[in-house]
Amino acid sequence: MKKILFFFFFSNFLFTQSISLDEDYHQKYLRDLQLQGKIQGFYDQTIRPIFLKSNDFKEIYQDKLIFENKNKSIDINILPINYHLEYNSKVPYKHNNGTMVPNRGYQHLLSFGLRGKIGPIQFQLKPEHHYAQNKNFQGFPETHYPIIWAKRYRLWNHIDLPERHGFIRHNKTLIGQSYLKVNYKSFSIGISNESLWWGPSVNNSIMMSNNSRSFPHISFNTIKPLKSKIGNFAFQLVSGKLESSKHNPPNTDYTYAGTKLFVPKINQIAEKDDWRYIQAIVLNYSPSFIDGLKFGIIRWSQTYSALVKGKYDYFMPGNPTYFPVFQNLFRKNDKNIDLEIQTNQAAGGFLHWYWKDSKAEVYFELYYNDSKQNLRDLILDTDHAAAHTIGIRKFFEKNNLIFSWEWTKMEQSASRILRNAGSWYEHSQVFDGFTNYGEVLGSAIGPGSNAHYFTITKTYDNIKRIDIEFQIIENDNDFYYEAFASAQDPRRYWKDFNLKLGYTNKFKNFLISANLIFIRSLNYQWELLENSTAYYQPGKDLNNFHISIKTSYTIK
Repeated sequence: MKKILFFFFFSNFLFTQSISLDEDYHQKYLRDLQLQGKIQGFYDQTIRPIFLKSNDFKEIYQDKLIFENKNKSIDINILPINYHLEYNSKVPYKHNNGTMVPNRGYQHLLSFGLRGKIGPIQFQLKPEHHYAQNKNFQGFPETHYPIIWAKRYRLWNHIDLPERHGFIRHNKTLIGQSYLKVNYKSFSIGISNESLWWGPSVNNSIMMSNNSRSFPHISFNTIKPLKSKIGNFAFQLVSGKLESSKHNPPNTDYTYAGTKLFVPKINQIAEKDDWRYIQAIVLNYSPSFIDGLKFGIIRWSQTYSALVKGKYDYFMPGNPTYFPVFQNLFRKNDKNIDLEIQTNQAAGGFLHWYWKDSKAEVYFELYYNDSKQNLRDLILDTDHAAAHTIGIRKFFEKNNLIFSWEWTKMEQSASRILRNAGSWYEHSQVFDGFTNYGEVLGSAIGPGSNAHYFTITKTYDNIKRIDIEFQIIENDNDFYYEAFASAQDPRRYWKDFNLKLGYTNKFKNFLISANLIFIRSLNYQWELLENSTAYYQPGKDLNNFHISIKTSYTIK
């Protein structure tokens, strides 16, 4: 009888494990296998981390079981020891590396821990230790005129995006990719500090990524598709806490026209560095009548905690809802204009389509960081406040090669001339913008920037891969147009041309994934050399080397 009750109780609980975003080599391997048609089923690349059943892909996860009771309702496993090292020779190169900060010199991230279950409860304790030299580097140059500094501060005063995170070395231990949750049938609910990645993009997730440190959140999500006659559905709803970096932009004592440029990050009741309440949702749908197609929507909303706690009652009576992502989508439905002004939000949709027979995939993302007045406004001014990503990947079976191209556009469209929405991730009232600890939670290239990625990958029968990638990054064109349009100066575009070489392989218990990137920056920080007599003179160009080495050791 006890065995029957035990089976009845636990048969509805699904035990899974997730692929942490800091283990991107596993994410890439799984996506490549799917593209090549080497695995059965369809693992969702639009809501990450990806959840695997405990017996899936032992070549990816080889945790060491150290305890299990007789009926297997309790087990404890040792996670692999992960070590991530980065080095930048002259200036920071920051690209989806989680807890790591924009840093010149050496930094590392060391993580290990335990994973297991106790009855229906699953847990992962995976703390991480971060160290960074945080050496000084050349940032926004003092040679720019005061008016240019004033225009740069228009962004810095509306987003927590310091060039340098303090003036001393970083040396701290954090909770890392840890969670505590309960899975029931297709659903999971719990508290987590895991990094999130939403949308099908490979290099730049506009709405949610691991470009910044992960944030604590409550999550309610699916761990396997919800099946219906018309297709499959999946979702994740999170509510969490975002923090300020407590670091300032450079030269906060500067003034222009008698006014101090720097404005501290305060909420509407003058509290400094108030934390922000964020709620976000992603929902996707895979129609049963179109093989491989998936499309979905994403929306997030954030406000200062003082507003959620009802401290703005002197001009905004009552407490706002704890579920803002389910409130009105268009501004015509706003019941309280003050609440809308104090809320930073973005929304949009994506499409991801695998072509099984062609061994190819295409994806597209389109989002808006400013609410539309109504549907007519959306149709007439489609480009206003928009950002998008387009990507394709194709596997060539004859040579075991994968070709990838991805284009992300974050800069404002021409509609800004009539209706300036501001750059993505900044906000006029939520002065920290869409950041966590001073780094954007979305696209790694940042506000106003655009990027192309061209990649050729040589794949093998196992996790081994060799990558050659060419990157073109246009840095913050929104600022460039704002700062130099009046001077009609077309010479100062800041562009990075990057060549990346990557190698991943596994040697028994030891896995290594290394990247070497040569970065050639033209007109670094939009600066020209002033000693040239020709009008179209060369700018201040800079060469930088970025090294990233990730290692993982599985204990047996």
